[in-house]
Amino acid sequence: MQSSPPTPPSPPSRGSPGPAGEPSRRSAVSKARSTVYAAQLRAFLEAAEVVDVDPDVIEDLLEGLQASLDEGEDEEVDVEEEEEEPIPEQERTGRESGGRPEALARDQADASGESEDEEAVDGEWAAYLHEAQTTWTKQEVKEMMLTLKEKGMAAFITEYVVRRAIPIPKLLYAFGVCLCPELRAKQPRTLMYLLRVALSRELESRERLTAYNTIDDVAHLIQASSRILILTGAGISVSCGIPDFRSRNGLYASLQESGEYDLDDPQQMFDIQYFRENPAVFYSFASKIYPSNFIPSPCHRFIKLIEDKGKLLRNYTQNIDTLETLAGVRRVVQCHGSFATASCINCKVRVPGTEIADDIMNQRVPLCKYCNTAQPSAVPAKAGKKGKRRKEGWDSDASDEPEPPAYPPGIMKPDITFFGEKLDDVFERSLMEDRHQVDLLIIIGTSLKVSPVSETISHLPHSVPQVLINKTPIKHINPDVVLLGNADDIVLHLCRKLGWDLPEVPTPNPNLDAPKPNLKKRPSAEFEREPRRVGNSHVWLFEGAEGGKWVEEIERRYPCPAEVQVEGDVSLNAGSLASETPAERQMKKARTA
Repeated sequence: MQSSPPTPPSPPSRGSPGPAGEPSRRSAVSKARSTVYAAQLRAFLEAAEVVDVDPDVIEDLLEGLQASLDEGEDEEVDVEEEEEEPIPEQERTGRESGGRPEALARDQADASGESEDEEAVDGEWAAYLHEAQTTWTKQEVKEMMLTLKEKGMAAFITEYVVRRAIPIPKLLYAFGVCLCPELRAKQPRTLMYLLRVALSRELESRERLTAYNTIDDVAHLIQASSRILILTGAGISVSCGIPDFRSRNGLYASLQESGEYDLDDPQQMFDIQYFRENPAVFYSFASKIYPSNFIPSPCHRFIKLIEDKGKLLRNYTQNIDTLETLAGVRRVVQCHGSFATASCINCKVRVPGTEIADDIMNQRVPLCKYCNTAQPSAVPAKAGKKGKRRKEGWDSDASDEPEPPAYPPGIMKPDITFFGEKLDDVFERSLMEDRHQVDLLIIIGTSLKVSPVSETISHLPHSVPQVLINKTPIKHINPDVVLLGNADDIVLHLCRKLGWDLPEVPTPNPNLDAPKPNLKKRPSAEFEREPRRVGNSHVWLFEGAEGGKWVEEIERRYPCPAEVQVEGDVSLNAGSLASETPAERQMKKARTA
């Protein structure tokens, strides 16, 4: 089949034969085309929550759209002057389809307008739809989906785009997407973006492995697995006193509220361009997140315990606090860098992070000793307000010489990945290696909103069990078991299920008291509040859980059997029922009678 069938000829419009009806015919066709173009473009952009897009791709996508819409509006005036016609069937079906690319294609192809102009547009879409329906067999689509879901997006693109050289519009047919002519004509990079959006949507639709539903299932998975991949975020360090970044009480919200720092946007604190211009702002703040002030949490020690048991494939952490390393974890990839090392932004020399630790704690801008041999001392960090400008005119006494730079060229920067910097290649290399070995994925304390770490799951086989441990649900993934609440409480509960004790952690600062993690000696262990199962689902609520309407929807979707309902329609989980005595169960029955 040819990938771009010829457009059928367009006869003159009904009621205006010959040249006199030409503006009306062009208007109907142009309006129908621009409607589909705009609807498909909007659908792709709205579907691209976790797919990065470059500005030049956005520019290419929008190029021609406004001109097409303007042309339709200009010609519509002429149409109204000649004859007031109803809204074309193609536009009505496009609105009713909800903007989904595949639905728009199908609706446009199936629509049967009464006018010859509408039939011409229908004929073009019918040709594309026929090609979409006959290009791939069911078996070929099945093989493509298997490749995508088990080998990942990169492997799919390598196999079908690079090796087999299949045109992207043709590949999109397998995902129920039929591009309009305007999108088919876009640049290769833009077409690749459209394909990545479609692939991401398919990967997000991972089917949950229904064999796993309970906390006991999670314990059994951990016990049986030998290559566990653990993906962690700021949530595992909150109990250490380090705020997360994006919650309502997180780091960015605090920076915005305090107004203490010279920032137009809180994220400027970690923007590489802003750092180059004014490193003092970062160094006036860095001591508050420097890891020497903190002790690893139970979550960090849980990862260390998994490694000590010989079960850790790798820990991918988005945190920069190095608390995994302090806890003794060796198989760790610090995806966004860390304070462990520091580099000069000028000569790129790298030194141990301890060499600038004193400067960080004393809020000084550390200088490179190689670039600034004549000025070895650090520059005090001043995060004050912007300097005042001279309000009046020219100062004749002022020097014509340009002002010297506020900072010498050689400034040391912790090897944290700032916004505007590329991730270390270690991340991609490790992920490509690990995806073929992982047998269990555990996600702890992250919203998975920052790319490219947010795309990690799309690289893993869908047949690998997934467990989420987080305060809030992550709505764009579909894990097999969801444990919501304070992450520390959840891992302690799992340790109790497994009969494991967390390892002791050396105290980095003699003035800090390390917590005593021995579960057997916890006086409240036997009185620990059992988590609640949401209906008869795979979701469990621990202390601190936040789920809102999402949890309510899960409870409606997975109603609990009548025999385990109690007063107030609160579902009890199997674990809490098992822990009750017969007398307690009898009392509850009496209250509900």
